[in-house]
Amino acid sequence: MDEVTNLPDFGNSSMPAHVAIIMDGNGRWANLRGLRRNAGHEAGEQALLTAVETALEVGVSHLTVYAFSTENWRRPADEVEFLMGFNESLLLRRVDELDAQDVNVRFIGRRCAPVPERLIDLMHDSERRTADNSSLTLRVAFNYGGRAEIVDAALAWAASHSETAGADRHIDDAEFAAGMYDPSMPDVDLLIRTSGEMRLSNFLLWQAAYAELVFTETLWPDFDRDEFLRCLGEYQQRARRFGDARDAPITDQA
Repeated sequence: MDEVTNLPDFGNSSMPAHVAIIMDGNGRWANLRGLRRNAGHEAGEQALLTAVETALEVGVSHLTVYAFSTENWRRPADEVEFLMGFNESLLLRRVDELDAQDVNVRFIGRRCAPVPERLIDLMHDSERRTADNSSLTLRVAFNYGGRAEIVDAALAWAASHSETAGADRHIDDAEFAAGMYDPSMPDVDLLIRTSGEMRLSNFLLWQAAYAELVFTETLWPDFDRDEFLRCLGEYQQRARRFGDARDAPITDQA
């Protein structure tokens, strides 16, 4: 692994523990090059591997990427079919490499039809194979929607409290969050969206409540180590307040 160069003076207190990325711009990257749209998805694979390597290099503990949303089923059928096959192929080809890097792979989202059963099986297998790894937790949001996750958490809570729920029943954030797809997921510190778009697109609406947002013009296939480090540097310059005092230091949370 190359030595860290051109890296801001990150201290332990200012490194985000959890970085989330909306990997946007694959189609535009391909269109600019006169390629088929799916070529952009293929090119984005290296950007994902680079993001994982960079996170490991600088000490980010959690990386969550938006791979396929609940709304993406509306895309053309041939593109959806390609993405199902591509993600299946990616798991088959890359899980050994991720395991060797001590990456704990997890998936968040609805694991049900229309996601192919063979892909769901590979998700479970990847999680089992990497369960003991601890250098980085890589969460892949697949068939995921922030609103869907909140609805599913509410349904899970209601089902488990059907005998005690009532108008005067108190529920706090921690109790509700226990029904999320991965209750162990920490809140997002830094959320990055590539391609210049400036919206959350239904991604981690609960976990990103106080995330710092960085939007970059870089299209996802071009998102390299230097651009990731630049985004981390921008995060370092932020004063995180969490609704508290105006000059609260970056490490304070409420």
